[in-house]
Amino acid sequence: MPTNLPAEAKAKWIKVMEARSVEEKIRALEEFLSAVPKHKGTERLREWATKRLAQLREELEEEKRRKKSTGKPSFFLEKEGAAQVVVVGPVNSGKSTLVHVLTGAKTEISIYPYTTQSPVPGVMRYQDVCFQLVDTPPLEPGTLLARRTVALTRNADGVLLVLDATRNIREDLDRIVSYLRSEGILLVKPRGRVVIDVSRTGKTGIRVTLMGKLLDSTIDDVRKLLESYRIYNAHVKLYGEVTLDDVEQSLFEAVVYKPVVVFINKTDLREPSREEVEYVESTLPGAPVILGSTVTRRGLDEIAPSIYRVLEIIRVYTKPPGGSVAEKPLVLRRGATVRDVAESIHSDLVKNFLYARVWGPSAKYSGERVGLEHVVEDGDVVEIHSRG
Repeated sequence: MPTNLPAEAKAKWIKVMEARSVEEKIRALEEFLSAVPKHKGTERLREWATKRLAQLREELEEEKRRKKSTGKPSFFLEKEGAAQVVVVGPVNSGKSTLVHVLTGAKTEISIYPYTTQSPVPGVMRYQDVCFQLVDTPPLEPGTLLARRTVALTRNADGVLLVLDATRNIREDLDRIVSYLRSEGILLVKPRGRVVIDVSRTGKTGIRVTLMGKLLDSTIDDVRKLLESYRIYNAHVKLYGEVTLDDVEQSLFEAVVYKPVVVFINKTDLREPSREEVEYVESTLPGAPVILGSTVTRRGLDEIAPSIYRVLEIIRVYTKPPGGSVAEKPLVLRRGATVRDVAESIHSDLVKNFLYARVWGPSAKYSGERVGLEHVVEDGDVVEIHSRG
């Protein structure tokens, strides 16, 4: 990804970021592509932009179909709960049955391939949070349904990959991982990762939370880079080893990482060999691999805690000064700060912020007094003090 795009191209990209409707995004992205110079350094960027254009045009056609036909389900789903997790896998791997068993959703279950033609959401509870699981059509490369599933996957927070123990596990895994990688979706955590949350309201400035190492630049360089794209209000989270190129690449979302949990289904019919399990573990290092069956319910209890862990979700409980701790937690991502907690409650809390007290894992001592940039952890209790 180039770090020296001409000013005209950067200005065009700002319009892409600001576009709201699908039609506006298509027009803005077409203009951006026309402004990006053609050379070796921009090949990946141009390839991504071209693919993104195709996805947007497909979304536009989907919108038109929805307007013409009533009662037909949409392929695009609004997120609900703490996170949206798409359930993907090869044909007849048991995805629909798994989603039904875990959530009670009315999925279409059949021995015939391609029974699932549109996404079906369901809610899975774990402790005091809820996840939205989405059953999807089989992820078979080259089909229209697969391209739509890819779009769902890109928008989701994580992936539950269902493999069939009675099929060739290695071939199915390689085909799916390779296909998603070709579409810019990684199931293996990269060396470093950048998450940029751009704020469209208020004047928060550019905040950088470093949970790793900047290899070739400083935090000030990151701020200058974003400002060159006219981004003046954002929270930048840096994980692992990150370069300035990585930061710029994240602006374009050319490649995204999706944490994954693997469920090898139908072990009641065939037990995978040790070599097969080790192959999955080596292909997707760090991903939980669960052996199970929707028939015997083996392994089902491991799915929710595994998803919770790989998504790096944290629960933060709030309490008013002198009041009781809220029963329902705020659900945030690892790296969240007291500022994020305050903004989740009400924007005025940031404006009028004085200090916060924290009880829990992130506090050096019980009731520690902290500022807005204090990083909270799972299970923390936060009490915010403000003017007025």
